[in-house]
Amino acid sequence: MFIDEVKLELKAGNGGNGVVRWLHEKFKEWSGPSGGNGGNGGDVYAVAIRDTGALARYRNVKKFSAGRGEDGLRNSMHGLKGKDLVLEFPIGSIIKNLRTKEVFYLLKEGQKELLLKGGKGGFGNEHYKSSTNTSPEECTQGKRGEDAKFTIELELFADAGFIGLPNAGKSSLLNELTNAQAKVGDYPFTTLDPNLGALYGFIIADIPGVIEGASEGKGLGHKFLRHIKRTKVLFHLVSLENKALLKSYDVIRDELGKYSEELANKPEIVILTKTDLVPKEDLKKAITKIKTRNKKVFSVSIIDDPAMKKLGDEMVKILRKAK
Repeated sequence: MFIDEVKLELKAGNGGNGVVRWLHEKFKEWSGPSGGNGGNGGDVYAVAIRDTGALARYRNVKKFSAGRGEDGLRNSMHGLKGKDLVLEFPIGSIIKNLRTKEVFYLLKEGQKELLLKGGKGGFGNEHYKSSTNTSPEECTQGKRGEDAKFTIELELFADAGFIGLPNAGKSSLLNELTNAQAKVGDYPFTTLDPNLGALYGFIIADIPGVIEGASEGKGLGHKFLRHIKRTKVLFHLVSLENKALLKSYDVIRDELGKYSEELANKPEIVILTKTDLVPKEDLKKAITKIKTRNKKVFSVSIIDDPAMKKLGDEMVKILRKAK
């Protein structure tokens, strides 16, 4: 199961306690204070990795804590620092601290962000030794580590996104171009999760069917629209099964605009799919009609189409030119 949003409760480690201890030496039983300080609590970090399915690790376990600092020891020895907690999230994750409202963006592989700071260790009695206080008996408790609830949302990093109404042929085209092996079926909403494929080094995301009203929370598409926010180019698939061709195109464009002006302004190329279902004359009319909305139009039947390689080459050229 593809998971692109989780909520976690995280806690940094508490600091260890300082202690009261006394130094005992040969022929000098009471040699002064020697209680060490407690160790600091462990911190909580987030690290970006190249695994889009990494959030599934947190499907069942929602609470994580870093290690507690060790209490101070005798003979002036300080306690060890608590073990840090390092959580791995996919590149493209947006981490929000619900308590402080701080937001972290994981944009590069290996990027490491400090989410929560561990508590400081308490002072042992040796810390309080002075010329006027040669036998201090006080020590302090370790400080509590920070804690907070977080939401982690994933925005996929892809060079291009396939968009379109359900059953427009997005998964089939992705499979033909990239061997992605996405699930396909002759019915709407076959794809329930985004699929990714690589075309000559460019990553393409197949976004599950957006429907009218998706920007307002209807259907499946609203959940996945954010995954194409970072794409360079949108490939808009329109199936020739649709009799109202322009309406099918306009529905998607309208939802993109409602969701995000930035998304609506991204470069877009239209691909007319399932051309094998209509006569050549009707295909020419369809191309002419859709060009009233967008001048960059390709057509493909998807299944055993000789034009498939040409389409793939053209897509690569477009992606290379895209910023």
